[in-house]
Amino acid sequence: MDLGCGCGVPTSRLLADKFRVVGVDISDVQIDRARQLVPKATFRRADMTAVRFPSQSFEAVVSLYAIIHVPLREQRPLFKRVFRWLRPGGLFLAILGSGRWKGIESGWLGSESPMFWDHASADTYQRWLEDCGFLLEERKHVPEKGSKGHVLFRVRRPE
Repeated sequence: MDLGCGCGVPTSRLLADKFRVVGVDISDVQIDRARQLVPKATFRRADMTAVRFPSQSFEAVVSLYAIIHVPLREQRPLFKRVFRWLRPGGLFLAILGSGRWKGIESGWLGSESPMFWDHASADTYQRWLEDCGFLLEERKHVPEKGSKGHVLFRVRRPE
């Protein structure tokens, strides 16, 4: 699953060549684009904090730079749902915040709508993921010009 898939490029497109992919995004426009750009995948317009899937539906969930746009109070419960969605041994790969920050940015990437950001520290994210039952496989800082950057987490549901 590509959680917060946007237009499906590049993540859903890369994965769809080898795997059955379900992409989820809150934007009707992005889902329409994803369906055109990545016809091999299935896309669902939904709020990632409200979407439901049966337990053990996926071998992997990927969410790159998307969860950080969800209010912080909704992120920890989302991690618990991701854990349930994964099959035993399933992988969760996410890029999350590196430090506590909350804000709204106008004109982000040329958008007319303001972009909301809310992220915890990397240590908090690691604790939340481990509290859900995930096993940490990798935690890597992703530097970005003009910011503290983000953190890539690769965690796995135990077998």
